[in-house]
Amino acid sequence: MASEMDAGCAQVQDKVAVPAAALPQWRTAHNLSSSSMRKRSDLTLPSKLRWDPLHNLLANLQAVLLGTKLFPLFLFVPLAIAAHCFRFGQAWVFSLSLIGLVPLAERMSFLSEQIAYYAGPTVGGLLNATCGNAPELIIALLALHQDKIGILKWSLLGSIISNLLLVLGSSLFFGGLANLNKERQFDKKQADVNLILLLLACLCHILVLTCSYIANNGVYLVDATSEIELSRTCSVAMLVSYIGCMFFQLMTHRQLFESQEDDDDDIVSDAPAIGFGSTFVWLIGMTIFVTVLSNYVVSTIEAASESWGMPISFMSVILLPIVGNATEHAGAVIFAFKNKIDITLGVSLGSAAQISLFLIPLTTVVAWIRGIPMDLNFMLLETITFVLAIFITTFTLQVK
Repeated sequence: MASEMDAGCAQVQDKVAVPAAALPQWRTAHNLSSSSMRKRSDLTLPSKLRWDPLHNLLANLQAVLLGTKLFPLFLFVPLAIAAHCFRFGQAWVFSLSLIGLVPLAERMSFLSEQIAYYAGPTVGGLLNATCGNAPELIIALLALHQDKIGILKWSLLGSIISNLLLVLGSSLFFGGLANLNKERQFDKKQADVNLILLLLACLCHILVLTCSYIANNGVYLVDATSEIELSRTCSVAMLVSYIGCMFFQLMTHRQLFESQEDDDDDIVSDAPAIGFGSTFVWLIGMTIFVTVLSNYVVSTIEAASESWGMPISFMSVILLPIVGNATEHAGAVIFAFKNKIDITLGVSLGSAAQISLFLIPLTTVVAWIRGIPMDLNFMLLETITFVLAIFITTFTLQVK
């Protein structure tokens, strides 16, 4: 019996074998951070089944659904859908949907990693970079579709600030407590690339804010549409810069961004867990569920704000980013405990740079295509907070 089980497991591994040379090249800090929430699935039961369709189905279910420590949170996905269908209170729908997004976001990262095994290092790296903040992108596009520009801006701004201040700050603090007698070193070149991108985004937002104040103070140096036109121009420039950064990161200087491997964690495997076709189907399914729950979140956030007595700006800037990125945040802190600062910086700075240089400009361009007058003006207080967060992070990491 044991030999039959070993043969069955070996058969599963043979079905998903890929060239070993292509495996580690696309792996980034984001992948390693998400892997801290994963666990190995026991394939004993699927290996006993001789009917291939049922065998493959159970193996996929175990790898995708049971292969995460966040598996109990999947229960909130059907609960959120049921709460919406049976017209429960909108605050309940909002809270259940928000919690249900946590395991779905982690599984999307896992599935994009599985596809990257087969797609090669360049395509795999682009796919992982795109799926890294997929929930934020979906929520932003749904908010744009529902003409909730304020929620869109606040949620993206909150994601940037939480990555720069909460994630990075808590990781450095708790990691320092756990490694009091160890010198904490990091790759300054890798951090500088992301900081330069953040400073570029900072400059674009300051230009748009300055343009709005010139127009509103009666100084006719600009016309009424210059603010939107400048925002669109800056958005295109930021998207081009982000594409150039991806080319720099994945093609010309890939060695600078190769994250340190987690030698203590055997969860990160050098072989894919499921086949390419199954991975693609699962990724589409997860994306559909993320879209459904994100739509519930955007549709009910205002009612939840009134029910809980919280300002909608607070829920958009603080609550949405913290809960939505809980997996990344936990992974960054875990690797900081292990004194792997490069991974922590890659998660926090990389995610903030992607939102600043890709998600925000992309939503502006999409709004432009749809004829929606969206700009990059986050208003004075929000822009000052954004600028200060970037400057504080920059000066902190420049200290020698």
